[in-house]
Amino acid sequence: MTTRADPTTCGLVIVGGAGAVGSLLAESARVGGDSVTVIDSAPPRPVCDALPGDVTAPGAEIRAALAGADTVILAVPESVALDAVPIVDRLMRPGAVLVETLSVKSRVHRVLHEDAPTRPAVGINPMFAPGLGMQGRPVAAVIHRDSPDVERFLGAVTGWGGRVIRVSADDHDRTAAATQALTHAAVLGFGLALGELAVDADTLVGAAPPPHATLLALLARIGSGAPEVYYDIQAGNPHAATARAALAAALHRLSAAVAHGDEREFGALMAAAIAPLGDHGEHYRTLCEDLFTGPLAPGDRPEGGTP
Repeated sequence: MTTRADPTTCGLVIVGGAGAVGSLLAESARVGGDSVTVIDSAPPRPVCDALPGDVTAPGAEIRAALAGADTVILAVPESVALDAVPIVDRLMRPGAVLVETLSVKSRVHRVLHEDAPTRPAVGINPMFAPGLGMQGRPVAAVIHRDSPDVERFLGAVTGWGGRVIRVSADDHDRTAAATQALTHAAVLGFGLALGELAVDADTLVGAAPPPHATLLALLARIGSGAPEVYYDIQAGNPHAATARAALAAALHRLSAAVAHGDEREFGALMAAAIAPLGDHGEHYRTLCEDLFTGPLAPGDRPEGGTP
């Protein structure tokens, strides 16, 4: 990305820049030396260089900011982003890059090709909670329409510490269904099943072996998150229902192997379960061992913690 010397224009405009993803990108860009202007309908706190307003009904200041930007990032919900694409495209200068941060890419990919057919555009999806920071973490990237400035933006994301993973729009949504929708469904389903078993919480925690304690930690993190975020991952991704159905079928298959099979059949089922790891099995076995034997392994507590 570039930072213009002209003080009447801004290098980077982030719509929704006061939100979690927008704030992460704004801070990363500022640290990287870019000039950043935030547009947000209701900033929750004072934000430097923020313009309050609605990007789908932009006033004069917002129109000027968009017209002067080298790159505009839409860090907003899908309904807003889809409505904003044609409006923002008309206001941006030719060749400036439009970036979206949606968790589902197939719909916005179609809208960009229909409503902004000449606009250089790329979608990114930080595959982690924004509060964790970007350093060393995966950022999925879908190039909707390439240009040298799109490549420059992705280079900037790498400079901010992100590991850029390039995928198509459909591959992104299929991968997100596996890595996010399936994972969250499995963890929340685990929590709902625990509720059905009605085991005392203190006894459960006290007796938890490391694998169970690890799942409890995942349950605590996901279950206490923002419902709208996790609902959007389940409801918005066109492949999420298939992922949940695969999870339900897998549990049925496991139950059938126990009820009607034998140890050999169960062993074959275990082998089939780890097959998706491919050549990465040893890496994840080592990672699990490190988790279980680290300074504060699952099940351990700081001195004075709850027994």
